Amino acid sequence: MKRCFDFCSSVAGLLLLLPAFAVLALLVKAHDRGPVFFRQKRVGRHGREFVLLKFRSMRVDAEKMGGSITADGDSRITPMGRLLRKTKMDELPQLFNVAMGDMSLVGPRPEVARYVALYTDEQRQVLDLRPGITDLASIEFRREEELLAAAPDPEKFYVDYCLPKKIELNLRYARDATILKDLVIILKTLFPFLHGDGEKPSNSNASQD
Repeated sequence: MKRCFDFCSSVAGLLLLLPAFAVLALLVKAHDRGPVFFRQKRVGRHGREFVLLKFRSMRVDAEKMGGSITADGDSRITPMGRLLRKTKMDELPQLFNVAMGDMSLVGPRPEVARYVALYTDEQRQVLDLRPGITDLASIEFRREEELLAAAPDPEKFYVDYCLPKKIELNLRYARDATILKDLVIILKTLFPFLHGDGEKPSNSNASQD
């Protein structure tokens, strides 16, 4: 039932948003003449890798200039990319991933292989789930770039604090997931004021060892 819901919703979304896709693609291309899409290998269900799609929001050579995580104010983000990331419109091409079956509308955000390699046996249970465009962690950590910017070592803070908490939220979701709860998560993603502020930068978070 969930797969049927994902497929029908993603195809309907792609058809409905086709004009918006065309406009966004033109804006991304016009900004610096680089590729419209950003493609990156992520680890999906049962540890199978797939290519995740996004509208490109960073410089063409961004991956050579820094790590996989992005803090607020990262100089690699283009001006157009800041708008895309702020509104989450950079994630829209993942509707193609959902239609193809690599992702779900709601499920754990897929990570790159080097972070998945750090999972404990218990945390690897999250790989039993089909990854998604949004999840409870996306809502709770929607200000993640600000959190990372406030940390002395963003990479360490992400691995030691953000990643375990995200996995915990997703395993909690998996215990009683329903289509109705998926709809609630989608609504809270589209309308963040329904959930409150989520995780905020603080001295205690920024000083994690």
